[in-house]
Parts: sequence; C-alpha cells; structure tokens
Amino acid sequence: MTLCLVLKTCSSVPVEVEGVTPEAVRDKPLAEIEQRTIFHGNTKVPLAEFFDVSGDPSDGRMEWQGDLSGVHWIGAGMGDGLIRIAGNAGRHVGSQMTGGQIDVDGDAGDWVGGEMQGGLIRVRGRAGHLIGAAYRGSARGMSGGTILVHGEVGNEIGHSMRRGLLAVGAAGDLVGFNMLAGTILVFGSAGIRHGAGMRRGTIAFLGSESPPILPSFRWACRYRPEVMTLLLRHVRNGGFPMADDVATAGFDLYNGDLIEGGRGELLVRC
Repeated sequence: MTLCLVLKTCSSVPVEVEGVTPEAVRDKPLAEIEQRTIFHGNTKVPLAEFFDVSGDPSDGRMEWQGDLSGVHWIGAGMGDGLIRIAGNAGRHVGSQMTGGQIDVDGDAGDWVGGEMQGGLIRVRGRAGHLIGAAYRGSARGMSGGTILVHGEVGNEIGHSMRRGLLAVGAAGDLVGFNMLAGTILVFGSAGIRHGAGMRRGTIAFLGSESPPILPSFRWACRYRPEVMTLLLRHVRNGGFPMADDVATAGFDLYNGDLIEGGRGELLVRC
C-alpha cells in the first residue's frame, strides 16, 4: 500500500520537505512520520502541520497530493523507491537523487534533478530553469540517471552536466552550458547560445526549426547516427511523446565548443 501525503493548506511561504523519501520512512510508523521535521520558511515544523499522512510506507511507494507548487525538494536525495506527485511541484524535485523513480503528473519548478546521480525523473508537464544542472559554485551537474520532461523548460538545462540523459519537449537559452559529457535531446524549439563552453557530450535538436549555432562550432558532416535510433527507442519506451518521423531523421553535425577543444557535438535535424 502506498504512503499518501495530502497537502492540507497552501502557504505563500515556501515549504521544504527535503529528507522525506521512501527509504527514509520505509520502516517508520505513521505517528513518527507525521512528526518528521520539515521547513516552513526558516521555521522547523512537523510534517503533519501541512500534510495528512496515511497508508503504508513499507513498499517504498509514496504519493504527494494537492497544489504542491509551493512545496520544494520533493524526493531530493532519494536512493530507492517510487514517488508520484499528483499535480504540480515546486523547485528541486529529485535534486541529488541516486536512484529510484519520480513521476510528476503536472508541472515542476527550477532545478529538477539538480546534480542527480542516478534514477529516473519524469515530468509530464513543463519545468523551469536549470534542469539537471550544477548548483552555483559546483563543478559538476547531473552525473547519471535520466530526466524526461514532456513539455517546455527554461534556460541553462544540463549546466555542467557530466553524464546521463536529459530529454525535453522544448528549451530556452544556453542548453548544455559548460557541459562536460552526457546527452541532451530537445524535441521542439530552442533559444540561443547552446553548448557554450561545452567540452564533450552530445546535444541533439530534433525539432522542425534549427536553432542558431555559435560561431565557435564547426560543421563536420551530414549523417544519421545509429546510436540515435537506440536513444530514441529508449526515450519512447519511457513514455516520452514524439513524432514518428523523428526516428528516421538525418542530422548536421557541428563540433565544438572550439574554445574548449572542440570535442562536443551538436546534432541538428535536417
């Protein structure tokens, strides 16, 4: 049986639930879970002050319900289990997680999967800025796992990304800024300055319109990489929506950022 946490009241002050993860409460009685400390702004409060808690945590499944757009750090640091968010969520969903799965039925805020190391995050709506990115002052962003955002996202997704797969419906500016390695797939429109400062890794633009390419990238060839077929099949099997013709598309390959050695790849659908 799933552990169910239902938001009782919304607040204009952020509510932070970092540490309330399936493995952290798996063997705890409901009374103890209700007294688990969360933050309301800078004030420590028990979980039960904002959430009705019911169900059974023993199977590692957790469901959050209500308007959670002001509730942040859901699933942060989790290493196992399954979290379902039945609606919108705030910032830092799944940040620094190492395993498990998070499903968001609605939209999510900034920093989804920030510095995550493993696991799967699926957002069926939109998300904010800095998805899978490094926190300010940190050398590495996402270093493993998969993030799938069906809708559009903001700027600087995959900032300093080191490893893993990030797929989004559309993106803002600076996709893969300072990217170290890994793979980013953008299925719709995208802004400007993508791959600036990237050292390695692959950014693929699969939408019908080609984004502007920085002058520090050099055109290499036009081809159809076999690995893209495998990647697209993996993403589609994860429930990501995509047009049928994407699987057979060819790409223009650009290498860069030449300022950082030119070993990164931009693949632009042709």
